[in-house]
Amino acid sequence: MDKIFFNGMAFYAYHGVFPEENRLGQRFLVDLELGLHFQAAAETDDLRQTVNYAEVYEAVQAEVEGNTYALLETLAERIADRLLTGFPVEEVQVRVTKPDPPIPGYYQSVGVEIQRRQPR
Repeated sequence: MDKIFFNGMAFYAYHGVFPEENRLGQRFLVDLELGLHFQAAAETDDLRQTVNYAEVYEAVQAEVEGNTYALLETLAERIADRLLTGFPVEEVQVRVTKPDPPIPGYYQSVGVEIQRRQPR
C-alpha cells in the first residue's frame, strides 16, 4: 500500500468540553496518512489516478472549522469518515492535536490518533 502524508495542518476551531473552548476557540493540528495504490498515477503522471491534495485539505478544513464537537475522538472519527467516503483511499490514519488545552499542568500537547479502513 502506498501512503500520502499531510503533516501539521493548522486550524482554528471551537471543539472542547469546556464552555470557554466553544466560545473562544483554539488551534488544532491535524496529521494524516492516506493509504491507497497510486502506482498508476506515478507511471502516467495523471492526477485522476490518485487524490488531489488540495481537495483533501479542503475536506479536513471543512470538518474541523465547520463543526463543533466536545471530543477530539469525535472530530478524528468524522475526519476519517469524510476521507474514506469522499476519496479513493483504502485506509486513513488521523491524528488530532490540541496544543493549548485549558488543562492545568505542564505538557506539550494532547491529542488522539485513529486508524480506519474501508469496509471489505
